[in-house]
Amino acid sequence: MAHLTVDIGGRPGRDCRGFCEYCYFRHVGEVAPFGCRYCMPFSVGCDYCTRGVKEQYSGFKPLSTVADETLATLQMITDDISRITISGGGDPSCYPEFRDLVELLGSMEVPLHIGYTSGKGFDDPEIADFLIENGMAEVSYTIFSADPEKRRRYMHDPTPEASLAVMRRLCEEIDVYAAAVVMPGVNDGEDLENTCAWLEDAGAQGLILMRFANTTEQGLILGNAPLIQGQPIQSVESFDALVREMNDRYSLKISGTPLGDPSIGSPFAILDEPDLLEKLPRIRAHASVITGSVAAPFIRRVLDACGGGCDVVGVEKEIACLITIDDLRSIDTADLAETVIIPGRAFVHDRQAAEVLGMDGTARRVLRGPETLTADAETSMGMRREEVLMMEMEGFSSLIHLINQNGERK
Repeated sequence: MAHLTVDIGGRPGRDCRGFCEYCYFRHVGEVAPFGCRYCMPFSVGCDYCTRGVKEQYSGFKPLSTVADETLATLQMITDDISRITISGGGDPSCYPEFRDLVELLGSMEVPLHIGYTSGKGFDDPEIADFLIENGMAEVSYTIFSADPEKRRRYMHDPTPEASLAVMRRLCEEIDVYAAAVVMPGVNDGEDLENTCAWLEDAGAQGLILMRFANTTEQGLILGNAPLIQGQPIQSVESFDALVREMNDRYSLKISGTPLGDPSIGSPFAILDEPDLLEKLPRIRAHASVITGSVAAPFIRRVLDACGGGCDVVGVEKEIACLITIDDLRSIDTADLAETVIIPGRAFVHDRQAAEVLGMDGTARRVLRGPETLTADAETSMGMRREEVLMMEMEGFSSLIHLINQNGERK
């Protein structure tokens, strides 16, 4: 069975009725190409790490273009389609030909899924029944707060009452996964409790809480920190405790990013499965593994359980896939092994990584690790524990094989 993704294009902040106050893409500045795994060996910068990371597209695609692209994709798929996901840089609820698009895709009689919407484009609650009638089966819907005035103020939603009414109606008939960026002093505390209660009463499947990011270390790599001057931020530990508390108190599944998914035990659920840790390959070589500050202690524990002997170096950047060359420059290379493994999705050019990590005179071999070692809450929200554990087994097996094949023998 295959999943079909329909890309409608669009630009953050422009094709979504304006930036939300907390949006990652607010204040994006001019930054040099980062470099990434898609770049040519001798060229720093490609479409992905220059335009793609900023989602700098030309706007929504015309429906005719979307239809042509979808047909071309369908002609290359040999399996039956089990799900169609509507996605794009802009908000699908603001797509000018949204109804026509849904009717077109609904005629294929395959469950439809909206990968993300703020609902800011839904001005008439009647749209909910239209979606249900045309095969919509799942929606990821940003709520921020069940208080309409807070949606109006921080999401710039011109019709928050209608947006919430659409969400409630969808919850009655299909799978709705809500999302909320948690801003301390704004939509946490009593307001968050009210939002969780509202979602529980409406029948939402789950809620993913996202810690508000306001610094480069938290992932604002586009020259756009801070998003909101003076807005408090929450520590990873405090946020993790909040997610666990909310998940314990309400019947719907509540998870968080960067930590965690209490129902599954992820990220790195494998740490609670000693039998699976025993099945991972044993480490027979020495290498240095670079990662983000959040994942570092977890990865260290897994590798230690598999024989150890590897250095896990956590940089200040919290999220591994948002590591840039500046993070590598901050590392004390004195203790690095001759083989260094960086995150597979890090925004670093391979040649530059080798140059920076070899500035102490040691010629180091720099390799990319697996793209993922675990599932963050955005991924695990719709997964079973067994699926997450399988992902972790595959990721760590690949990492350890990479260490054994390229590291220095113990």
